[in-house]
Amino acid sequence: MDVLSGILLLCLAVGLYVVCSLYLLRNPWILHKRKRLEFYCRNISHRGGSGEKIENTMEAFTHAVSAGTEMLEMDCHLTSDGYVVISHDSNLMRQTGYDQTVSSLRFQDLPLYEERLEVTFYVGHYSTGKDRQFVLLEDLFKKFPSMPMILEIKENNDLLIKKVSNLVKQYHRESITVWASEESGVMVKCKEQNPSMPYMFTMKRGILLLLLFYTGLLPFVPLGESLLFFYLPSIINRTYIPEESILKKRFVVYLLQKLTMRKSLFEHLTKRGLQVQLFVCNEESDMEAAFAVGATGVMSDYPTLLTNFIKKHPPPSQLVTSKGTVNMALPPDKVTL
Repeated sequence: MDVLSGILLLCLAVGLYVVCSLYLLRNPWILHKRKRLEFYCRNISHRGGSGEKIENTMEAFTHAVSAGTEMLEMDCHLTSDGYVVISHDSNLMRQTGYDQTVSSLRFQDLPLYEERLEVTFYVGHYSTGKDRQFVLLEDLFKKFPSMPMILEIKENNDLLIKKVSNLVKQYHRESITVWASEESGVMVKCKEQNPSMPYMFTMKRGILLLLLFYTGLLPFVPLGESLLFFYLPSIINRTYIPEESILKKRFVVYLLQKLTMRKSLFEHLTKRGLQVQLFVCNEESDMEAAFAVGATGVMSDYPTLLTNFIKKHPPPSQLVTSKGTVNMALPPDKVTL
């Protein structure tokens, strides 16, 4: 009888836990205060829109802004003379044809980009442009003072992190500039250097997020992050050919798709005020798939294409009223028209 009672109590406890977890997953504002970011971006330009102009050049960033992008994504490195420069790669071979690193050169000695550059996330497609020069982060801050930006720190370099933070403070951009890094150690340093800036999930924190979601613990756990960036798995081995051999296996990509593209997870994060941005979507079908699964934003190498897509397919979670756009992910008592 005692064994039976114990089993019944265990079943009751598990059932209560499941019910509470599911209820709080759908109603997270009961336990958590909703994050309030200064920006809400659906159209994010990857490397400044590297499919339409040479990646990370001032021409690319300017074109993306004129095309209607709402956020610019870029990567930061430090030159030998201490300038924060925008470059995806540390070694310049792919971008310029010169086998040298950014950190070994002075800013004025950086070579020009190749005249024709393949789009990393759209194999077989190339971009060209009149501008082939590398750009300083400070010059971007000067030119686009109110444009939200994602800054990925590509090196575990204390001086680089400090200089980026100082520039963000100097141009009063803490609320619209995002710390980004896949490495947890780098992100710890970024947050210590400038805790006022919103930041993304690192790789380890992303894995933890999935574990919390599948164990039902996520609704009970506070989250410091404000944004989730993740691949749209369906682009892998189609428009994007990864270097990692494990991602070349069809089953692995299928499993990644099933485990990560969970609309209930994205809706929960959105209700808590986080933004979910999926990348890199360079075809309309991928943009449609990303928004359909619950992404609040899409990152693309083609800002013009994405702008036109959004105009034709406004996200259903948005309600346009005479007083502006309302995020319908808010609880009913929080929505004011």
